[in-house]
Amino acid sequence: MSDSINHERRRFLGAAGAALGAARLGVFGTVVQQMACAALTERNEGVLPSLSGATEWLNSPPLTPAGLRGKVVLVDFWTYTCVNWLRTLPYVRALADKYRDQGLVVIGAHTPEFPFEKDIDNVRWAAKEMDVRYPIAVDSDYGVWRAFDNNYWPAVYIADVNGRIRFHHFGEGNYDGIEKVIQRLLSESGKKTDNQLVKVNPRGLEVAADYGTLRSPESYLGYEKAESFASDALQDVPRAYTVPRLSLNQWGLAGNWTVKGGRAVLNDANGKIAYRFHARDVNLIMGVPPGSQPVRFSVRVDGTALGAAHGGEIDEQGNGTAGRQRTYQLVREQDRVTDRTFEIQFAEPGVEAFCFTFG
Repeated sequence: MSDSINHERRRFLGAAGAALGAARLGVFGTVVQQMACAALTERNEGVLPSLSGATEWLNSPPLTPAGLRGKVVLVDFWTYTCVNWLRTLPYVRALADKYRDQGLVVIGAHTPEFPFEKDIDNVRWAAKEMDVRYPIAVDSDYGVWRAFDNNYWPAVYIADVNGRIRFHHFGEGNYDGIEKVIQRLLSESGKKTDNQLVKVNPRGLEVAADYGTLRSPESYLGYEKAESFASDALQDVPRAYTVPRLSLNQWGLAGNWTVKGGRAVLNDANGKIAYRFHARDVNLIMGVPPGSQPVRFSVRVDGTALGAAHGGEIDEQGNGTAGRQRTYQLVREQDRVTDRTFEIQFAEPGVEAFCFTFG
């Protein structure tokens, strides 16, 4: 996939509703804010593109625009490690459940960012683990993505019963607006819907970011897109690193690592990653390759165990295990958010670390 596609997810940390908070990070430029606001307007955007680029379908036989005529269709672009998409999932799931019998079809187009997200076993695991019950177009070759001329995770496109795209929205937020468009399009088709909006109870990674305190951007660890690495990376070659003094949003490695294009790979036991952050949540996309033994790790913030601030993947002492390659929630601060130093140390070699995200 192209470098431009990869960078769009980092730019689109939130939606129009969170644009001002995100802009403080330098994540949203004026043009992107305008795009987000424009996405709230219902309009005619052409016909629903072909879905034939899907390499496989889960939860459904293959679907086609012709076969979907007479239905309101919501296409949701996702990739299972994307925390921005994860925070939209409770709403998409609730919409699919509420309006299925009135004529809404929700399709999740799973277009991978990282190579391991192309593994169909990983996609099946994610669908089950994350309770994605609606049809999934597995888009490992970006055929559906290109047909929609899409550039973002998450992205929602809604088509009416005549197969015309009437609405799109990029990023998080505007959930009420999305639902009102669905209600309007169903009403246009003669279906009866109430005016009530869905209620959700997000947990773990699905909880919305605290944009009022968020000062740390998504950060990749592979040299192709790494920013604010506090050392000089030796590309594709094992090297012993030490963590220097870190400024806010700088990160570093300790121990013997190989920094590759899309990830950092630990070669020896007791390697460490440190990050100076300002956020309520710290998440890390990481894991071990298929067939490898899980790797134990421990997390400290400012040198101490997290206690009640531990994320869902670790205990109060900061201990956890990295297995399947996915997003691990490591910190959820319960008190005041300020500049702090995160450290994760791995007891065994073999872990691959791809990207930090924050909330």
